[in-house]
Amino acid sequence: MYKDLFKLCLFLNFVICCQSANILYLMAYIGKSQYIMLKPIGLELAKRGHNVTVITVFKETDPPPNYHQVVVDDKIWDAMGGKRPSHFTSVDLSAEERHNRFLWNGGLTLTEVVLNSTQVKEFLSADHKFDVVISEQFFQEAMYILAHKYEAPLILITSYGNCMRHNIATRNPLQLATVVSEFLVVPEPGSFFGRLRNLYFTVYEYVWWRFWYLQKMDQLAAKYVPNLKEPVPSLYEIQKNVSLFLINSHFSFDPPTAYLPNIVEIGGVHLSHKVPKLPQDLLKILDEATNGVVYMTFGSNIQSAMLPDDKKNAFLNVFRRLKLTVLWKWEDDRLENKPDNVFIRKWLPQNEVLSHPNVKVFISHGGLIGTQEAIYHGVPIIGIPIYGDQFNNLLQIQHAGLGKLLQFHDINEHTLQEMLNEVLTNDTFKLKAKEMSARFKDRPMSALDTAIYWIEYVIRNKGANYMKNPGLEMSWIAYYMLDVYAFILLTVLSFVFLTLKILRILKGFVEPKRDFRNGKIKSN
Repeated sequence: MYKDLFKLCLFLNFVICCQSANILYLMAYIGKSQYIMLKPIGLELAKRGHNVTVITVFKETDPPPNYHQVVVDDKIWDAMGGKRPSHFTSVDLSAEERHNRFLWNGGLTLTEVVLNSTQVKEFLSADHKFDVVISEQFFQEAMYILAHKYEAPLILITSYGNCMRHNIATRNPLQLATVVSEFLVVPEPGSFFGRLRNLYFTVYEYVWWRFWYLQKMDQLAAKYVPNLKEPVPSLYEIQKNVSLFLINSHFSFDPPTAYLPNIVEIGGVHLSHKVPKLPQDLLKILDEATNGVVYMTFGSNIQSAMLPDDKKNAFLNVFRRLKLTVLWKWEDDRLENKPDNVFIRKWLPQNEVLSHPNVKVFISHGGLIGTQEAIYHGVPIIGIPIYGDQFNNLLQIQHAGLGKLLQFHDINEHTLQEMLNEVLTNDTFKLKAKEMSARFKDRPMSALDTAIYWIEYVIRNKGANYMKNPGLEMSWIAYYMLDVYAFILLTVLSFVFLTLKILRILKGFVEPKRDFRNGKIKSN
């Protein structure tokens, strides 16, 4: 009996080993919130028996033994200018200006730091084999060349929602009337000027990305990635032929959108009903807040400590009048004139805080990760967008009725007090938040299980090329039916022309002609 059991265990172990894959996971962006969202996928793949290698900025302290970390050099902020910028000073920048000042150049600088890092260079010079390459999509396209280097299918994951550049490249429907470009601020998306603005920015971003930015990324890939098999495809070709695109959205909150089979929503992938325990000091503060808690943070990239004095004092004066406890992510050691009911920490475990039943409202910048955490736990939001997709996230929150949007320049004691009172005293916000939470969780399987299933599906099916749009093999003229429409137009115009010509000829036979020489009318 024991011998048979031993043989069964060996067999099962053999099966598991055969099904395990070598996976390269690229998540080398400097944003901690992005890392919080992305890391559960790599860790879960390792827990399920896959051999996972990650290139990362943030190092896990106690990963599984089959989770191997290639850590990027700690020189990123030096390369980016030496210190974290204050985003509050750039709140009025247009989407085009923000791309020109931050995203394009920042993406190129960060990508070069990653590829030129000591451990990364050692890793790239060694001999490896991978069954799939998974990469975050956020202005680091040169990393995609590793899919070509290792002759493996490429899977992309985005920490934000829909991506217009990707839609155009892979020929997924754009739906510009209902889907706003991810980094564009449009107060009235459905209006004529809102749709016109969306079209303009989509074209602007795509043209700059396709014909300038990707050229620079191609150069970085050629410079830093050795032993590339010829011919080397362009990064645009690699993006166009991506096997799977996992996006951080879900139709229960985001606009329902038509997607190709290889574009899959995994919104809330880092969330689970099993929430880690709070540190004891924070748990004590939250448990003892019998009147409720206001939780405030501007996320991992925007620091509350950089708030202008007038805005900071407005918050302090309003908080001072509250009977509730305020938990504030404040990045300095001290906060002058801090009321006794305000508790500050340089870093807070956001998901764990929002899961506590005493939290009544979340004052946030509207980042998608934190917004999803608030939705998951049914917490109303007062949102103050600063840049990127934050305005669109908060516009959806306000439209759904589970929060309010407050523009940065409108922050003062009166608006803050009025908005806080409304959200705290009007039960509609809480009810809407709970309703949204229920439908956000109502899925056939969790977001993490969904992500893992489709990653393993691509591995099992060798890239699953059949899920891609067959239009990728057609010219843009054929794909958009321009030749067919031109033929139909030409046919209609020809028919109209011939009809008019025939009518003119018939008219000449029917109408009487005047003989101008003798003033008489001749009949035909």
